[in-house]
Amino acid sequence: MATTRSLVGPTPFLHPSYKYNKINNASLIKPLHLSSSSSSMSASDHHQQPHPSFEILGGGLQRFFPSLTHLTRPYNPFPFITWNRHVETIFASFFRSTPDVTLRRQCLRTKDGGSVSLDWVSGDDRRLLPHAPLLILLPGLTGGSGDSYVRHMLVRARSKGWRVVVFNSRGCGDSPVTTPQFYSASFLGDMHEVVSHVSDRYPNANLYGVGWSLGANILVRYLGQESHNCPLSGAVSLCNPFNLVVSDEDFRKGFNKIYDKALSSALCKIFKKHALLFEDIGGEYNIPMVANAKSVREFDDGLTRVSFGFKSVDDYYFNSSSSDSIKHVQTPLLCIQAENDPIAPSRGIPREDIKENPNCLLVVTSKGGHLGWVAGDEAPLGAPWTDPLVIDFLQYLETEAAKAPQTCSNSGDNKETLQSVV
Repeated sequence: MATTRSLVGPTPFLHPSYKYNKINNASLIKPLHLSSSSSSMSASDHHQQPHPSFEILGGGLQRFFPSLTHLTRPYNPFPFITWNRHVETIFASFFRSTPDVTLRRQCLRTKDGGSVSLDWVSGDDRRLLPHAPLLILLPGLTGGSGDSYVRHMLVRARSKGWRVVVFNSRGCGDSPVTTPQFYSASFLGDMHEVVSHVSDRYPNANLYGVGWSLGANILVRYLGQESHNCPLSGAVSLCNPFNLVVSDEDFRKGFNKIYDKALSSALCKIFKKHALLFEDIGGEYNIPMVANAKSVREFDDGLTRVSFGFKSVDDYYFNSSSSDSIKHVQTPLLCIQAENDPIAPSRGIPREDIKENPNCLLVVTSKGGHLGWVAGDEAPLGAPWTDPLVIDFLQYLETEAAKAPQTCSNSGDNKETLQSVV
């Protein structure tokens, strides 16, 4: 999910999943909750152990951790700003710098007549080789390519020689709406078509995905649905609400009501721009409630759950949660969460399934808020602390793919391009 300015939207203490053991008079931090496929690291690896300011677990721990050197250093939140999760969340949304990048927009017509917008970095089609690794970015609810956290990731990946494209969902990032249907946490049709289109355009490139908040939920659900046939070579999920029922419960409490009101206002604004498409639509739609929704739940009840065939808003949230998808993921997946995230509650993280899946790794910071992570060398106004970690993970996967190249068949019809603007 997100808050105002698309805070997509949807602490460090010593986590109890660690204990200290003395080996050769050195402190060794050993994760206790590991699946049989990822038992504790040997004493010979004590020179590179996770710092106790993180909760780290997952079936892919032994496989992925050695490439993530940032996790051997402490997570140091920036002073003053990070004392409160709401302060950190709002600060990052309003005051984080937004890199200046010239984008070229491609509007894609989908099979059902809808439209999504793909924003590419202008000039990269000439500057980069056709086989350069390609990263698809999925912003959160109401988010788009103009959001600061998206721009920072785009700039960092591009500096490493990656081709990057931002997937702006229907109505988001000024993407047009051409049918009486927006996007949702449950709908994977547009994701399938975007991946197919990008793969057709760059058939020799390895594809990767990074998603934030609701975009992360969609990405993980896609990985689970595709399972063994996933065209992506790797993915990263950040501040994923995972369990939308739990997230909805917390979203309507205390200060979170401010985020709820801001997000519903943003959704209403998008809806009103395209209200004529819904005129006389009939059925179970409650258009007056949607146009004046005071909460995301009201918007989803009046429009989203009806559009996608759910009997109630609770049915929609329950069946659209990515927590149930983790067990099916066969693609290397890094999940990064903040323990104090007000929009993606920590208790909704499917820890047991992540521990049992050899393709998954979970990193939880004690602080960070929602899309905040105001820490690291670039704090407080620069890139989130998570960005170097994400790139290290993706670079590792790309290096491994180069060592053992695998062919991947990505079938799909070519899509109609509506327009391209620089």
